[in-house]
Amino acid sequence: MHSVHFRPFGGRWQEPANARHALRQPKGHRRGRARTGRLVGVTIQVRPISAAQTLDHIARRGSASFLQTPAWAQVKSDWRGETVGFFDGDELTGTGLILYRQLPKLKRYLAYLPEGPVLNWDRTDIAEHLDALVVYARRQHAFAVRIGPAVVHRRWLAATIKDAIADEQVTMLSQAAPDEVTLEGTRVLRALQQRGWVTDESGHGFAAGQPQFNFQLPLRHADGTQKTDDELLKGMNQLWRRNIKKATKEGVTVRLGGRDDLARFHEVYKETAERDGFTGRSLGYFEHMWDVLNAEEEGRMKVFLAEHEGDLVASTTFVTVGEHAWYSYGASTTAKREVRGSNAVQWEMIRTANAAGCAVYDMRGIVEGMGADDPEIGLIQFKVGSGGEAVAYLGEWDMPINKVLYKAFDIYMKRR
Repeated sequence: MHSVHFRPFGGRWQEPANARHALRQPKGHRRGRARTGRLVGVTIQVRPISAAQTLDHIARRGSASFLQTPAWAQVKSDWRGETVGFFDGDELTGTGLILYRQLPKLKRYLAYLPEGPVLNWDRTDIAEHLDALVVYARRQHAFAVRIGPAVVHRRWLAATIKDAIADEQVTMLSQAAPDEVTLEGTRVLRALQQRGWVTDESGHGFAAGQPQFNFQLPLRHADGTQKTDDELLKGMNQLWRRNIKKATKEGVTVRLGGRDDLARFHEVYKETAERDGFTGRSLGYFEHMWDVLNAEEEGRMKVFLAEHEGDLVASTTFVTVGEHAWYSYGASTTAKREVRGSNAVQWEMIRTANAAGCAVYDMRGIVEGMGADDPEIGLIQFKVGSGGEAVAYLGEWDMPINKVLYKAFDIYMKRR
């Protein structure tokens, strides 16, 4: 999930004047203390915090991306992870999981916060939080910082997407007028632009570390009350409802599995990877992901299996953090596709998320292409049948602290 690609942008980052002044320590001051000490003239501070503090902050918020939980640093063991807190005085105002990737042969690092940091993005001092993050990362010898604010900027409802797919003149989702442009997203976008953060606008699909466009199914009404399963079913298109009904009629059963069932999931996942032409992850990756996520919170990761007459026809992995649930990986067999195991397992995950009181069932990434000949159009059509909505986050943004090293890292990543 972190196939990171970087393009060179801009020049050397300049700290705010008050931060530069604060870094000129008085004679005799121990330099090491600057890493966690308070800077004169800078309100927001970033410093390391414990995993427990991070999880407590996420719980009080209601949710955060599972890519920002402390356990994710253990999943991404080829990166060095650190949990940090944003402080306004003694008040913890946000958290972040920073993953560090070292530049070969140099003790300089990319500091990456996938779908983070975890902030109240409607705050008026977001720019100061971003400044504080860069100041901190620079002290950790980072040559660049990459963030991915999990802030919805644009939203397209199912009916709008269907109309866009039917319109031959629309080949990209962004060409269709969104049903909503959020004020919060617009404010954060302006803060990023004004502070000199940069983004690669040439690829809004899976080229970056995390997808900018995602598909989500809201599980609550506007007044905050939970929808019933019948209401969710009625919100789906006729094809989804028919396929769910057919799966039941054909005798497909969906059950919640355990760790040992990851091996069965993985067999179908390997078949899916070969059929669809992507490089899959190892069984060990999924077992490790299961172990560390569920050690952090019991039941955080689940595996579902859809079976027909003893044959596994579809299987998925599922992650929850607070009020947000994700369909993270899915697989299906070529055989017995007619029994509609994929729809059956999706419906069971939706019902599970709803029963847990989640606000959102997240089907994760979609690409922006919507042309009839786009290779990913089938994925969008499948997901839109759930009755959900497409959302565009702000994407991933970089702050190149050192232009030369940033460009060198881009070359290194391209040659891997």
